[in-house]
Amino acid sequence: MTQAKTVHIISHTHWDREWYLPYEKHHMRLIKLMDNLLATLQTDPDFKSFHLDGQTIMLEDYLQIRPEKRPLLEKYVREGRIHIGPWYILQDEFLTSSEANVRNLLYGHKDAKRFGAVSRTGYFPDSFGNMGQAPQLLLQAGIENSVFGRGVKPTGFNNEVSEQAAYESPYSEMVWEAPDGSRVLGILFANWYSNGNEIPVDSQEAREYWQRKLKEAEAYASTPHLLMMNGCDHQPVQQNVAEAIKVAQELFPEYRFVHSNFTGYIAAVRAEAPEHLSVVRGELRSQHTDGWSTLVNTASSRIYLKQLNNQGQTLLEKVAEPLAAFAHATGKAPYPHHLFEYAWKTLMQNHPHDSICGCSVDEVHDEMVMRFAKSRHVAETIAEDSLNVLAEEVDTSILAALSEVDETAYPLIVFNTTGWIRSGVVTAELELGRIYFGSGMGFAEMKNTLRELPLDSLRLLDPNGRDVSFTFEDQGVSFGYDLPEDRFRQPYFARKITVRFEAEVVPALGYKTYVLMQGGQVSDRSRIGCETSEACCAGEGEWECGASSLVTDERSMENEYLAVTVEANGSLTVKDKVTGKMFRDLCIYEDTGDIGNEYMYKQPDGDIPITTRDSAAVISIAEDEPFRASFEIVHTLQIPASADARLGEEQKELIWFTGRKAGRSAALTELRIRTRVSLERGGRGVQVEASFRNEAEDHRLRMSFSSGIAADTHKADSVFEAAERSNLPAAEWANPSNCQHQQAFVLVRDEAHGLTIANQGLPEYEILPGETADIAVTLLRAVGEMGDWGYFPTPGAQCRGEHAVRLEIIPFGRALPNRVKDEAGETESMVRAQQLQVPWSVKQTGIHAGSLPAVQSFLSWKGEDLIFSALKISPDTGGIIARWYNAAHGARTLSLRPGFAIKEARRSNIMEELLAPAELESLAVNPAEIITLHLLLPAQQSIAT
Repeated sequence: MTQAKTVHIISHTHWDREWYLPYEKHHMRLIKLMDNLLATLQTDPDFKSFHLDGQTIMLEDYLQIRPEKRPLLEKYVREGRIHIGPWYILQDEFLTSSEANVRNLLYGHKDAKRFGAVSRTGYFPDSFGNMGQAPQLLLQAGIENSVFGRGVKPTGFNNEVSEQAAYESPYSEMVWEAPDGSRVLGILFANWYSNGNEIPVDSQEAREYWQRKLKEAEAYASTPHLLMMNGCDHQPVQQNVAEAIKVAQELFPEYRFVHSNFTGYIAAVRAEAPEHLSVVRGELRSQHTDGWSTLVNTASSRIYLKQLNNQGQTLLEKVAEPLAAFAHATGKAPYPHHLFEYAWKTLMQNHPHDSICGCSVDEVHDEMVMRFAKSRHVAETIAEDSLNVLAEEVDTSILAALSEVDETAYPLIVFNTTGWIRSGVVTAELELGRIYFGSGMGFAEMKNTLRELPLDSLRLLDPNGRDVSFTFEDQGVSFGYDLPEDRFRQPYFARKITVRFEAEVVPALGYKTYVLMQGGQVSDRSRIGCETSEACCAGEGEWECGASSLVTDERSMENEYLAVTVEANGSLTVKDKVTGKMFRDLCIYEDTGDIGNEYMYKQPDGDIPITTRDSAAVISIAEDEPFRASFEIVHTLQIPASADARLGEEQKELIWFTGRKAGRSAALTELRIRTRVSLERGGRGVQVEASFRNEAEDHRLRMSFSSGIAADTHKADSVFEAAERSNLPAAEWANPSNCQHQQAFVLVRDEAHGLTIANQGLPEYEILPGETADIAVTLLRAVGEMGDWGYFPTPGAQCRGEHAVRLEIIPFGRALPNRVKDEAGETESMVRAQQLQVPWSVKQTGIHAGSLPAVQSFLSWKGEDLIFSALKISPDTGGIIARWYNAAHGARTLSLRPGFAIKEARRSNIMEELLAPAELESLAVNPAEIITLHLLLPAQQSIAT
């Protein structure tokens, strides 16, 4: 006898918090939905359960308006009638950082537990592609399954079913494997997450409905369990679903219809899934589709949002958290968990896929800018408070003895919050004097006194008393104020200068102290305003001229590792002196038309790119200091002012973007791009900063880099991995564009040489078709409509106004025989790309005793091919959480030495749970493993707010 098939009907709503309406308008609809849901649960015992879209923020938003409903919500969560979590928000996985994805799970679990239960469903209903490490992350969180809507055939946009037979999985059920080998049961919404929406109660309508729906579900189900998702985007609760199920049961007695939930459905599928389920590995990015509906170009929609997000994430996870952990480890400061939760949640409110992807109406993204600022202000405050604590603990008294005369000294501490030793140019604002308003002086006297402070005999010394080349700019006298915790605000005037110098070999996760002295011998002529004539160097050796210039002629600069030439067209030629490899045609700009939308790029038919390849650039020396040289390059392009008039007509007529015939307008506008390329004395990369004012519409601007390297694959920074991807798309790919996601970098290499292009907040790139693997990075994409299911004009997405971008060109590879000691490999280039993201932190302090030395690493470690990811404090134990991931395909070893006392070291997971004891001298790390350590502090240091 054939086993009856069970139809699992799961009631839900997919809740885009903001999208085609501003947040508050969606918010008002959420209140109505939740009111109706609670009323239905109270009045209909046959309405078994409701899945609240896998995100706990819906509860926060509801309780803002209905705080009195919390007890009722908790009741239904505990009873299993409302399923919540495991996420805080439904994020875009590729446009949010590795640590943001972890915080999303941590705070989602924390909130769900407060309500009574956490859903153990790895829910990705509408992510625009899925990160390859998701199975490992989910397993570390105790979740053994993943339910997702995109990324694997047979689905396209909104999972329209393809007629092709070569599916990655013939079933909606499959095994999904991460790069480290972690496996979860994967379930694809093969007929989308609305395939059971609005079930009829009328018998005739129900018969037609179920005949169609059951056939569609059976086409991909590997078990007798059929999934019907009763809901859709912002879908109100179907309050009569229990009655509709009874009607279906009467019409189709050969099936069993149940009002189900993911816990029951997944358990049933797992029990009866065949052994031969397909295994899909790594990233799910719809690689095996025609490429027109991958939604990948949301990575370049409203790039200013991506830049703000990169800044906010980095400030929280790579600056504020480590600094607060350092301060906590001294035993002098509680770790502000409550502030971090507020800052992270405020930031993550911008991480839902329709928000961070930039594919909503203008009001949504205007509000996002303010949220980014709010989160950033909290992170900056935490960082500043931590720096104040740390600066007071550093013993600077020994620095006063470095001067040969007893004059004023200004200590400054340079903090390196990255996971590796770091050198680079630091800019710091220093006070040379301060007078408070209550001093008894008048304003004029205060300012005149400060202006008389001498600037002609400044020296900068490192902790060993060696002179450091530096420049400074006098900022004059400015107003400031203190906000003491025990009295009223204290205004003052201060004399300030801005100092620039190269900080060398600052310890990983640590700091190095310098001192600016007034008085004594001047040993450097590099400061601004200093004469550089032969007479200046006279004086019988009393003046040490310092390091020589990096500028070699009017268009070239060179250090020990790289030689850079600016060509007449403004492109760069870079010679890697370590490997001998020459890279040409770097930093060429390309502008094309774009008649697509916020979701997808579409170049007009017959559009010819406008490039700087054959242009004439204006080139000048912008900086010539012993520690850094820079050239400014100016390009002036005439580009079409917009698309032609046909585009507006096609948008209003809802002509799908792939079928549009609009071209670019005949009217032109000027696009002037200023590019500054810099080389630091110890730099292994060429820093590139570009700024421009965009007045054009309907276009895309990119920067291209010719690698000269023939390769079949490349690597891109992704969530806890350097994902290796094919340079060529699959055979099914029809889209002329093959853009993809990146985080900090993309790189290409062959057996001997490699080129890494790092970026700050520019998440879209393309490997250009051709004989060599050349790279293009999108700097701006300007479009005028949201796209998707209707006509939603978005003039803000044209991104008019000022823009600035930052990248770095990092060659690497096998060294020449005489340069073996200088060889830098692929992982070293990744490290430099990661360090590009993180700003230096500098704190001025006074001369005082302290418990910390002048140079310190709070956590030194070694581990080939390991990428440092996080340093924070556990809210549960007060212990330090440290995390890395293995970027290699082979096993590696991690060893570390904390710079503070610890009671015990334990292995942990992303949920910060205590696992097995850890031997810090030698920890095995599996290929592609995400490894977290829990360092328990002595009791007196376990201070958690």
